[in-house]
Amino acid sequence: MGYISTHHADILRNNSLINLHTLDAARINGVQRYLYSSSACIYPEYRQTETDVVPLKESDAYPAQPQDAYGWEKLFTELLCSYYADEHPLQTRIVRFHNIYGPFGTYDGGREKAPAAICRKVALAEDGGSIEIWGDGEQTRSFCYIDDCVEGIYRIMQSDYAKPLNLGTDEMVSIKELAHVVTEVAGKRDIGLERIPGPQGVRGRNSDNSLLRKVLGWEPTTSLRDGLGPTYRWIEKRLTSDDHA
Repeated sequence: MGYISTHHADILRNNSLINLHTLDAARINGVQRYLYSSSACIYPEYRQTETDVVPLKESDAYPAQPQDAYGWEKLFTELLCSYYADEHPLQTRIVRFHNIYGPFGTYDGGREKAPAAICRKVALAEDGGSIEIWGDGEQTRSFCYIDDCVEGIYRIMQSDYAKPLNLGTDEMVSIKELAHVVTEVAGKRDIGLERIPGPQGVRGRNSDNSLLRKVLGWEPTTSLRDGLGPTYRWIEKRLTSDDHA
């Protein structure tokens, strides 16, 4: 959120150009099926103002009001994909990711997501110490483990469904709860939370997987605790390795 909330122009320009060029390159080179990585950030801000949010269905995207440039860019390209599919011999598949995390992901530098950032902070903290979180920690999200994400992408690409689909879990937790789970996974007994000002994104977000289950007969199954185990261990190892600067 730190990067997304302060680089609207770069995100809207650069991501839009990437999407325009890759989609047209696929058309020019006769690609038969094209995956577009969209995001739950396309959903309207007015549907995400409470922590106990109603899970978001694919049909909730309109009337449109994404919170930031990142969401607008994603929503624009969803439309572009549908028009290309209508007018060219190119099938498109659109996946709305909900907070993907896992080993081998970015964990520092300012562009990491909440699970990785909290894993890093907890790994570096001593028992009895504290970590910083932005806001009051009550803001809610659901987090999808990378193995489920990959499986979902494969199933969606093999399907005949061309409209946008959520890909995430419906296990909603607060950021404060996320930090507690990471602390337990780390085997540390007492890590406090220091609340500091910072961008928080929408107040609450969760995935409605009804359509995903209907289309694929499947949904992500990895619990947050089970996914955070290997994620935390990988980040902890990186922080203690000679390669970490």
